[in-house]
Amino acid sequence: MIIILIGSVTVYIYYLKEKKEQLSIIERGFCPRCKHNSIELVDKRSGGCSGPQILSFECMECGYHNSFAVESSGGCGSGRCG
Repeated sequence: MIIILIGSVTVYIYYLKEKKEQLSIIERGFCPRCKHNSIELVDKRSGGCSGPQILSFECMECGYHNSFAVESSGGCGSGRCG
């Protein structure tokens, strides 16, 4: 049972690291899959003042699609709600 738990935690950590790397590439304007400069933000949802934003990106060249939960910079107290 402990081996399964350790394996699951390791896989999850690897998954989060890979998502972070993909978001970093997207923030530079490139698709993580085909490396073209054709990635676009197709949806942006907010979880409220203190919740994360869900950003969905899609590549117009290869069809890559992924969503990321990104912490908002500021909350209700900062005047940045919306």
